[in-house]
Amino acid sequence: MTVKTFPIVEWSPQGITHHDDILAEEVAVALVYNSISHVVMMCTPQNLEDFALGFSLSEGIIERAEQIYGITLSPQALGIEVHIDLASSCFMALKQRRRALTGRTGCGLCGTEQLAMIVHPLQPLPFTQRFTLSHLASAFDQIKPMQSIGQQTACTHIAAWVDRQGRVCAGYEDIGRHVALDKLLGARSKAKWGREGCVLISSRASYEIVQKAISCGVEILCAASAATQRAVDLAQAQGLTLVGFSREDRAVVYTHAQRVISQSDNQL
Repeated sequence: MTVKTFPIVEWSPQGITHHDDILAEEVAVALVYNSISHVVMMCTPQNLEDFALGFSLSEGIIERAEQIYGITLSPQALGIEVHIDLASSCFMALKQRRRALTGRTGCGLCGTEQLAMIVHPLQPLPFTQRFTLSHLASAFDQIKPMQSIGQQTACTHIAAWVDRQGRVCAGYEDIGRHVALDKLLGARSKAKWGREGCVLISSRASYEIVQKAISCGVEILCAASAATQRAVDLAQAQGLTLVGFSREDRAVVYTHAQRVISQSDNQL
């Protein structure tokens, strides 16, 4: 179950009514690597295997999905433990840069021990892809039925993969935009969608959202809202095409516009 009903009292100009509302379920999820708890996140309790894989990739804990040998969910009284069987070389590297992290659905950097730890080693992206921005209209139509929790509660974000032809291959919802993206990136790492396309997110493009995308080799990121200055700086430096205010009929390209075209072969 990912939603729950709750009795509320609602006020409006028409008066006061008593009825049930639908709320998105939120649980504490602990990612446990080789029996050592690394981070606790508040998120929606679905697609947690994809979340664990995507988080591991986007945080640089692993370089490829094969470095995780197994993922097991263990419900507890206070939440869910996700036990991750990690390759020994990756686990040794993880122990050397352990963080004390809690609740990264907000700024995404809460609990980082030192300022220097907010920067991950990143490889500059290649320029191998192009994307037609006119596909966004169809993409937004396609992700609407994928947001069942959001339609009921109005409190979730979605991250989706849109291929070069404008087909939405998958979309993942969560109360946290970082978690939604991690779930998508985890699924993408093992899916057969192909590498050509873009990530579409229903939120702003912050520094860590951009960093996660680059870490997983995403060349094009389209956000429904604005981008922050630091996110734009990182995208420019690492070769990510960053698009903000993505709508059915509008988009703002912040960086590396050579990857995107408006329609047909009209390059921006």
